[in-house]
Amino acid sequence: MTELEHLLTSAYKDEMIVSLAAHPKYFDEAMELAISDNQPYSWRAAWLLFDCMDENDARVKKYIHQIIRALPDRADGHQRELLKILLRMELGETHEARLFDICVTLWEAIHKSPSVRFTAFKFIVRLVKKYPELSNEIAGLTQAWYLDSLSPGVKRSILRMASANRIRKKGSHAG
Repeated sequence: MTELEHLLTSAYKDEMIVSLAAHPKYFDEAMELAISDNQPYSWRAAWLLFDCMDENDARVKKYIHQIIRALPDRADGHQRELLKILLRMELGETHEARLFDICVTLWEAIHKSPSVRFTAFKFIVRLVKKYPELSNEIAGLTQAWYLDSLSPGVKRSILRMASANRIRKKGSHAG
């Protein structure tokens, strides 16, 4: 067990954040763990990195391809944490296209955890805002079939995001 692995399983999150800041060498190790499927460390590393990274963090950029490639094969909570990291990054068109497909697949998998599906939907909406030609996707993805397994609060949030997107598409003003 490495020092970082020990830290991930024995410390409180605040202690982990301080330690990662004090030992920059841990960042790359944490990224490698986050991408891997070495539980219980991988999920925890991704969970920690989200709070230790900056928006569009240069240290994460070199791992984007690996994160996207690993994403479909991880467990629900791990997928959510990896998606949260990617939501804080600026992605190129190739990565956006691949991640859009993955997020649609995750969203459509109604057996998946609502938190994973919600995070995937956030990415879908982010891309639809950037590429309005994708906006027709939202109507299909918000059919009752996809929403029925969600709690009322999550369902409302999804519909609010979808509705705001349709309003912008039509050129109306929100209100």
